[in-house]
Amino acid sequence: MAAFGSQFFQPLGATANCSPASKKSCGRRRGNAVVAVGRDSAADVSLQSKVNILMDKIKWDDKGLAVAIAQNVDTGSILMQGFANRDALAKTISSRKATFYSRSRSSLWTKGETSMNFINVHDIFLDCDKDSIIYLGKPDGPSCHTGSETCYYTSVSDLLDQQTVENNLALTTLYSLEATIAQRKAESVSPQSGKPSWTKKLLLDDKLLCSKVREEANELCQTLEDNEDKSRTASEMADVLYHAMVLLARKDVKIEQVLEILRKRFSKSGIEEKQSRPSSN
Repeated sequence: MAAFGSQFFQPLGATANCSPASKKSCGRRRGNAVVAVGRDSAADVSLQSKVNILMDKIKWDDKGLAVAIAQNVDTGSILMQGFANRDALAKTISSRKATFYSRSRSSLWTKGETSMNFINVHDIFLDCDKDSIIYLGKPDGPSCHTGSETCYYTSVSDLLDQQTVENNLALTTLYSLEATIAQRKAESVSPQSGKPSWTKKLLLDDKLLCSKVREEANELCQTLEDNEDKSRTASEMADVLYHAMVLLARKDVKIEQVLEILRKRFSKSGIEEKQSRPSSN
């Protein structure tokens, strides 16, 4: 899979304020794609050339389009799917906002231009055949026009089983676990008959929960100290993740918030990052 890389997300000279008489010196066109170019910036001209070369490598269909998929940079969730042409991709590169081509309106549209729920693009990837595109970004809000977090909330298994499950989002393992814990938390506030689940017991007893987080973390460390096999380490890590996520739910913290913090630390050294944290005193 080919990536555009961060070099293509440096600010380009804007064309929005160009007058009709000066547009030729503010923008440059190749095929049917325009990327803003600063009139006095050699770097912008060089970037424009690189973008054009990449555009030519994409296998656009006979209508000049390619499938464009928006994916959450932190959760991995597939947010939505549309189509892009050269202009839509060029605008996404220069604006860092996911932009598509509307086949029904025959025009460009930027996700969020009406709802303000933009998808802020961090990187762009092409598949191995270079005929589909991924906008890897962070959404400002729900990505579906229905108000759902993503456009993918209808399970084929549910349909085949003739079940009606509202907003059954396509979730990976970690987020399925988070959703289950959230469901147990919601159930724990109302009277329950019978024996409560382990998750509910943890949510209702802070002392028990904290003791289990510490216990499981210690057992994970023991797999290293005692040179236990990899499967044992994976099993203990699963226990740590589960109990830690119950604690996150108890504190109303989403795992996405944790992953976002980790992503933002990528460009920092561990020492610098720790020194930058606010004092706990």
